Amino acid sequence: MGDEKAEDSLAELSHATESLKIEGEHKENGDTVKTEKVKIDILLKATGNAPIMKKKKWAVDAEKPIGWIMEFVKKYLKLEPDEKLFLYVNQTFAPSPDQIVKNLYECFGTDGKLVLHYCKSQAWG
Repeated sequence: MGDEKAEDSLAELSHATESLKIEGEHKENGDTVKTEKVKIDILLKATGNAPIMKKKKWAVDAEKPIGWIMEFVKKYLKLEPDEKLFLYVNQTFAPSPDQIVKNLYECFGTDGKLVLHYCKSQAWG
């Protein structure tokens, strides 16, 4: 059952080719309006003793919290539930799990992507 959840999470993400994608439609005053859903390119880099992910670049919904990315990486790497995972921005600080991806990207994104380092033990900050 845990593999199904991981596959569902993987299905939500797609290989990043664009930062902005059109997704869905809704009715507004009787007219059909397309809604834009912003995706942010995330580059995940292994640090220290963390296993290396085969796929490193992901397009993530800008409104997702960092905690969601942490859980996704744990499932992708098939870590045990009690194993810790640390995420770092710019190899300096660990953002809080409730921090929104869009906010981090606006402050620390470079070259059209947000680089996050992950490891199983504390490395920086």
